[in-house]
Amino acid sequence: MPQAISAERIRSGSHGELWMDGELSAETYGFQAKITKNKETVPRCGAFMEGHKLISARITGSMRIYNASSRFLAAEGAAMKNGKDLRHTFISKLDDPDAASVQRIMLTGVSFDDLTLADWEAAKLGTIEAPFTADGYEILEY
Repeated sequence: MPQAISAERIRSGSHGELWMDGELSAETYGFQAKITKNKETVPRCGAFMEGHKLISARITGSMRIYNASSRFLAAEGAAMKNGKDLRHTFISKLDDPDAASVQRIMLTGVSFDDLTLADWEAAKLGTIEAPFTADGYEILEY
């Protein structure tokens, strides 16, 4: 019977960092990036079940930030107003001291899907969800 994983080895997001264009994004409290496979259905003679063929992939994600400064709004807002789509490099780092290793992933060609101009509510911390796409990735440490 397999042995259960030791609880302290499970990485805690409290030890996560996001670096955006070489600068630590201290207001980031959550981050996710994933690859979605695009597949075509392949009907096959002699097989009842359909097969699937990978034809491309897409990197998407989202960063969650506290609304603590306007630097994000200023940079993206000015670019968007002038018809420019800024591209960024992200490095996600998860370095829990109890875990066996560090995870660092670099995303390149990061482009935000939207820009939140205002979003607030009484008696609630200000947060912003910023979805994005990316053109490439590299696993730096795992």
